Amino acid sequence: MKPKISLLIIFYTLMMFRVCGQQPGHEIQINIDTLLNARPVTTLTHGKLVTWSKGIDGDGQGDGYLTMAAALFNKEKDPHALPDHSTIEATPEHPSITLHYKNSAGTGYQARFVSGEGSFGFNVPPKKYMGMYLSLTSAEGGSQLQIELTYNDGVMLKNCSLPDYYNDIIARDTSLSYVVHNLGKWDNKNNMAEPNHHNIDVLHIYPDPRRILLHIKVKKSTAGYLLFWAATGVPVK
Repeated sequence: MKPKISLLIIFYTLMMFRVCGQQPGHEIQINIDTLLNARPVTTLTHGKLVTWSKGIDGDGQGDGYLTMAAALFNKEKDPHALPDHSTIEATPEHPSITLHYKNSAGTGYQARFVSGEGSFGFNVPPKKYMGMYLSLTSAEGGSQLQIELTYNDGVMLKNCSLPDYYNDIIARDTSLSYVVHNLGKWDNKNNMAEPNHHNIDVLHIYPDPRRILLHIKVKKSTAGYLLFWAATGVPVK
């Protein structure tokens, strides 16, 4: 009986990894460069702090994140900061995800902000996808999102709720997980405003793996201040 149980455990584990797209190097980091319009992360560039300019809350006017190098340069003793390497390792819930901040880049945008009602869209490499993951934060409360997925044979709409970035994710919500969990935040003088408890979330929008996906549009209702950090797809092999 034990060998059969072991085989079942191995099979179940492999299936879970397949569903979540955890196949190293198989994921695609979607190019969203033309959408970026905010710089919410302070970096340490050429030995100097380059302060965030459009933050993570307060309609983008209040508070931002720091990279670990920036926080240590700032003499923080226990910083809950973003990792210096902006490629976040895969977990059982999401594939490897690359965010758009870099310590080597003192200028340039890192995310897309949407204040109030608004929308944005982007093309994806035309493929069948078993997973599509949007890295997001919502401040000033949660954001109600409508995701429009355009396939080569039609359009599908999905409605999603993104929690406030201070709130922990409800365990039973299989569409949400963390890109980075339990972050501090800093004001525009790079003084720590709050030491922990803030997140960058990842929303799995579950594309239809039988259809070729071409384009994704995200529509946001009035409430909440939204930042879009990255999009990562896992194609069907």
